[in-house]
Amino acid sequence: MATVVDLITYPVKGCAGTPVDSTHLTPAGLAHDRAFMVVSVDGAYRTQRRDPRLALVRPSVSADGSRLTLATAEAEGGDGVAGVVHVDVTTSAPRRDVDLFGVTYRGIDQGEEAASWLSDFLGAPSRLVRVPPEHDRRTDGLTPGTSGYADSSAVHLLSRASLARLHTRMAERGAPPLPMDRFRPNIVVDSHPEGRGGEDWAADPHAEDRIRRMTIGAAELGYAKLAVRCAVTLVDQEAGARGGPEPLRTLAGYRRFSAGGVVFGAKFSVVRPGKLSVGDEVTVEEWGDAER
Repeated sequence: MATVVDLITYPVKGCAGTPVDSTHLTPAGLAHDRAFMVVSVDGAYRTQRRDPRLALVRPSVSADGSRLTLATAEAEGGDGVAGVVHVDVTTSAPRRDVDLFGVTYRGIDQGEEAASWLSDFLGAPSRLVRVPPEHDRRTDGLTPGTSGYADSSAVHLLSRASLARLHTRMAERGAPPLPMDRFRPNIVVDSHPEGRGGEDWAADPHAEDRIRRMTIGAAELGYAKLAVRCAVTLVDQEAGARGGPEPLRTLAGYRRFSAGGVVFGAKFSVVRPGKLSVGDEVTVEEWGDAER
């Protein structure tokens, strides 16, 4: 048995995550996940790969999605503090082309105040765009799906056991452990705290690689592909700056993927939307062989 121990949504691509106790899993992922994206003035996406200071921006979205607040880590005190901007989200403004990994999508520009705030904070001219309601992106993988401005599939799942195995490997190299937020998962799972019997698959590192269908709460997810890791994992999420060669250095020693790169965690598409909550049991309906 396994249980959900963390749910994290990332309203603005590349910015800090927002932990939630309960949320709705939509066809495009956790509610509001990657619904917004920071772009250059010519529409090219910004991520922590080149703009690590994005990690210091803490977004929050109203339940109905009509209001977005951006705050720096130092300014989360509230209104009137330098470092906070409130955005009345528009879905009716003109659409513009935006680029995400060389693919053109559409985005709704969220106005001058948000653009000015982000430009000043990042030190580079920037705009904020929202996924339009008519967004029809199709994601790839074993189970196709859709997502907002995520890198690929809608949901990234990771187990605590996998992180523990990585820490063991890093310790052998004399490297200290890293927090889970380096990997920016949406769903973190662990062994059921009450040990309710059955196979304790969540205690097996990288068991998520073999899940093909699972139910969580009222929702069902289907495996899309392994999560190939990039330079974002090198960014210290508290400092908003590169923090050294880990974890990629250690992952390269035991998690190389035949198609290229290193893998850690798995991506899933939404088969059936529904409510998710911390504490929900994760039931695997179908297993498969791990990709290599």
